[in-house]
Amino acid sequence: MSESAGAHTGEWVPKVNPWLVAAAMIFPTFMVALDTSVANVALPHIAGSLSASYDESTWALTSYLVSNAIILPITGWLSNLFGRKRLLLSSISIFTVASLLCGSAYSLAMLVIARVFQGASGGVLLAASQAVLLESFPAGKRGEAMAAYALGVIVAPIAGPTIGGWITDSYSWRWVFYINLPVGFLAMMFIKILIEDPPYLKDAAPVKIDYIGFLLMAIGLGTLQIVLDRGERDDWFDALWICWSLLLSIVALVIFVFYEWRTKNPIVNLRVFLDRNFSVGTLLGIVYGVILYGTLVMLPQFLQSLMGYTALDSGLALSPRGMGALVGAFVMGRIVKRVDNRILIVLGFITLMYANFSFGRMNLQISMFSVVWPNIILGASFGTIFVPLTTLCMGTLPNVLIGTGTGLYNLMRSMGGSIGIAVISTMLSRGSQLHQSLMASHLTHFSSAFEHRYDTFQRFFISRGYDPVTAGKQAYSALYSILLNQASLWSFVDNFRFLGFLCLVGIVLAVLMKGTGVRRS
Repeated sequence: MSESAGAHTGEWVPKVNPWLVAAAMIFPTFMVALDTSVANVALPHIAGSLSASYDESTWALTSYLVSNAIILPITGWLSNLFGRKRLLLSSISIFTVASLLCGSAYSLAMLVIARVFQGASGGVLLAASQAVLLESFPAGKRGEAMAAYALGVIVAPIAGPTIGGWITDSYSWRWVFYINLPVGFLAMMFIKILIEDPPYLKDAAPVKIDYIGFLLMAIGLGTLQIVLDRGERDDWFDALWICWSLLLSIVALVIFVFYEWRTKNPIVNLRVFLDRNFSVGTLLGIVYGVILYGTLVMLPQFLQSLMGYTALDSGLALSPRGMGALVGAFVMGRIVKRVDNRILIVLGFITLMYANFSFGRMNLQISMFSVVWPNIILGASFGTIFVPLTTLCMGTLPNVLIGTGTGLYNLMRSMGGSIGIAVISTMLSRGSQLHQSLMASHLTHFSSAFEHRYDTFQRFFISRGYDPVTAGKQAYSALYSILLNQASLWSFVDNFRFLGFLCLVGIVLAVLMKGTGVRRS
């Protein structure tokens, strides 16, 4: 990438109103972000329709995540190669066609291949849309631009499971993908009319293709994403393929970093990490992704497995989080240019910590309000953090590096989400087993509490017509069922508290960033 290509004095201003540009970018951003989670609840239906096992159907998610991770870092390079407007139009076209192929898939292989194209084109759209918004708004109004961007990247994944569950139950899993067709058509129309390439992209020197760098990056990120996505199912390092895949990923990424740092025409300009705010901001993005997707995994699972909610009811109970995120992002968009962004980020992580510790006090008798209110705070916290974090992270980058920066930043947040899902899923499973083992030691007749509950259950089953021996076995079964639920509950509690303490890392990292500065042109 040639940095000199963007060395224009003065700040470039688009020909149309920046808010029209923001409106054009909302459509593809929301569409792509929605597809990261909307298909999750449809997996059982997909598996049954395509004659595949549930485990096999999860490749429809894995393939999307892998291709998405590989393409994100090179979005800036692709913008220089093709021009951002042409890249956006091509990506939306590919995503829309891939959505049509996903919906009409007659085999799992066809669905997985279509999801690969969806993930790759979707990754380009997310990063390029963010770059367009940052470039189109003046430095003082970029917080408002990121508030608009937050509508897609925060609200869409939260709303995805609810929307996906409703569509799947009411119509068919195929419509989960077909809904992208009209959105994609509208997005292409608006981008064709409203978006233009900035001068530093028009004047960029011809880009040489870094085949070696791309191959190393694809191997490293692809295998890492597969390990994170499927590791818990195969018991992590007890599976030989996990060990070898992780080793391959580490070796490929280490070589990639050294190679890209020394080559004249890197496919990813890693010197962007020399910027302090960007480096610390990407680490914060990882922490943010872990907490965001960690709670997205746990709350529906808690409500459905322990509280007996249906998929739709759990989605409705969690939907206020989206409203909280919208409010938080909107408020931050208005005040981000008036307050030190580090203070806003710290405030966001403090409220996020409060929300997680509120969930850490839950039990199996909680009311709907006890779920809804912390969810609103949770969503508002995510919106509060996202806007100033993105603004501060990108605010000190020169224009010519914004494309590379948005790609890497979105990659880190996405990888943080994958890490969060993998870690939380493993901790839930292992924690439940640990609490079950500890609590089982109290299931003995030497415990007066156990003896009292056992006698109560036995008398209950005898009153229902069971003989004393059978009633005793039923009493043991009922007590063991209670133990399993309590062990699972404590595992959820531990994980919410873990995410609460993780917010302290976010607070420390926010303090390490430089105060709100003026972006270099």
